[in-house]
Amino acid sequence: MTAVMSANWLLLQVGLGFGSVIFAELVRDLYHVAGHYWKPLQTWHNLHHKAYRRDLSMTSPELYCKAQLYNDVPEALFMVGMGILLAATWQLAGWQGYGLWFGCLYSASFLATAFARSQGLLWQTDLTHKPGDLDEIPSVWTVNRTYHWRHHFDHGNAYYCGYFTIVDKILGTGLSLKGKTVAVTGASGAMGRSLLAELARQGARTIALTTSAATLFEPPTQVVQWTPGRESELGDRLKAVDILIINHGVNVHGDRTPAAIQTSYEVNTFSVWRLAELFLTTVTKSEHRAIKELWVNTSEAEVSPAFSPLYELSKRAIGDLITLRRLDAPIVIRKLVLGPFKSNLNPIGVMSPEWVAWAIVALAKRDFRDIIVTINPITYIAFPIKEFFTSLYFRLFSQSRPPTNK
Repeated sequence: MTAVMSANWLLLQVGLGFGSVIFAELVRDLYHVAGHYWKPLQTWHNLHHKAYRRDLSMTSPELYCKAQLYNDVPEALFMVGMGILLAATWQLAGWQGYGLWFGCLYSASFLATAFARSQGLLWQTDLTHKPGDLDEIPSVWTVNRTYHWRHHFDHGNAYYCGYFTIVDKILGTGLSLKGKTVAVTGASGAMGRSLLAELARQGARTIALTTSAATLFEPPTQVVQWTPGRESELGDRLKAVDILIINHGVNVHGDRTPAAIQTSYEVNTFSVWRLAELFLTTVTKSEHRAIKELWVNTSEAEVSPAFSPLYELSKRAIGDLITLRRLDAPIVIRKLVLGPFKSNLNPIGVMSPEWVAWAIVALAKRDFRDIIVTINPITYIAFPIKEFFTSLYFRLFSQSRPPTNK
């Protein structure tokens, strides 16, 4: 019995130790947010932003040391202080929370390195500020260099997190759309128009890629007319686009003629694939890995019936191709997995396209890579499972380069 109690006590302390680290990071993130909105801290936090160039190299050693002293040292002191307060409160309540002191030690390590840097004793910066080209896409649950680069040079009032991305997901600051150039295909449809309106409300510069008349859209939305099958003509235009949302599609309903098969796959699969690959060729600079994104509306038909066999088959095909492409993509690719909303393709849809567009943008701002919006609860369970195992299968049995023949 004593051994069991000792093991349980040890597990409790390990859990508290891990929790204290998460608590320390949340404290750091909240201090960081305050540095952007609370005037007494803004001046000092601005030094931190001024200390780096776009490649994350130091603008000057003097400014770097000053930023460490007036921003990073107080931030670490606040982390230590709040950690001590938490651990002391726990102890005063009569609970054995020795593991909570680990968070204080964790925070103290940041204080020591920040002070050393402020005095010119340590010139090696932390990993998220390491200079050089960006070599990976922004991470999801933890902060890597590309994720944090966006805080400095994409939009300062977003991407606040230091290590765990919890606060950004809660606040909706995991993706900033303000000032981004966003192009939407299928722009004349119900979802296209709703997305353009919602993106404009978020401060994005919108481009409608449409086969319809330009008179359907009001300024400042730019209108570019195109035709599926002639995606290459959009090449130059897409170079200036930050986020491409591929939203066009066709539903032949119950038709199963050869012409219907050809139309379904051409529009829903091959046109989407060509356009996606064309957009990926525009990723030519280091910073594009941080800023550019591709969103693809694949539909919940990937995992559930749409009562339109060719729509399901063609959507599942592009869905799997996008899953495969994600393995080596140079930018973030998000899937829009949408349930039945009212549109010309689905006049009996039960969801409002305006509400669906709002939900898509809200989830994207919380950095969801698979954006599921549906009334079908099964999709929220089935799609992540399907996506995980499909991705795992592709990872195990395919490779990014053709095998070398010996």
